Amino acid sequence: MKKYIIAAAFIIGTGAFINTTVQSCTTLATSDIGLSVIKRFLLNGIDKGVNIYSNRDAFLQNNMVDKALPKQLREINSMLEKVAPSLVAKERAYIADAAVYTVNISKPILVNAVNSLNAQDVTRIIQGEKGTATLILKEKTSQQLIAAITPKVEEQLNQYGITRSINTALSGSNLLGGLLGGNNNSTVNAGGLSQLASEQLVNGMFNIIEDYEIQNSSSLLGPLGK
Repeated sequence: MKKYIIAAAFIIGTGAFINTTVQSCTTLATSDIGLSVIKRFLLNGIDKGVNIYSNRDAFLQNNMVDKALPKQLREINSMLEKVAPSLVAKERAYIADAAVYTVNISKPILVNAVNSLNAQDVTRIIQGEKGTATLILKEKTSQQLIAAITPKVEEQLNQYGITRSINTALSGSNLLGGLLGGNNNSTVNAGGLSQLASEQLVNGMFNIIEDYEIQNSSSLLGPLGK
């Protein structure tokens, strides 16, 4: 937006023209064409995330997913590294399986949210910093996504008995129950682990979408004045 304003001021030298330029950018951005561009832009980011989540190896190798690891689960893994490092690798692998298992639940929720964007959302995206589009999508869907996939994540993790394995490896640790909701402050319940794994899956997806937005916003949204 700024580059258009500066160019207009240099060529014309009138405040009236600058104001007209700003209005024209905003009008274009909030038009049906602008809304369509924003939606396609976000859908491309979602497709990238879905492709990664649908591939177990791609999921395990993606640093955007690693960055989404919740603090409590990171602390658990740090403890496990000292006593059963192989269990950390198994936990990551099982969460990757859960990503593949639940991605078809997440995608329709994300796509529906994109299709529900309105002119007010687009104006906020155009006027905001890079990453605003993903932020709006996160605000609209984060809690819904976690609620939708957590039962499936728990089902997947229970299939492998990962909770029992963690309890066995870290038996006697008073920190464990406090981190993951153990009933006697020395064990973890499956619901606590599944909740954290679900949070990682959801936030990892948003990290991938945001990265796509930041990397491509200039080329894709430049015509709208972004």
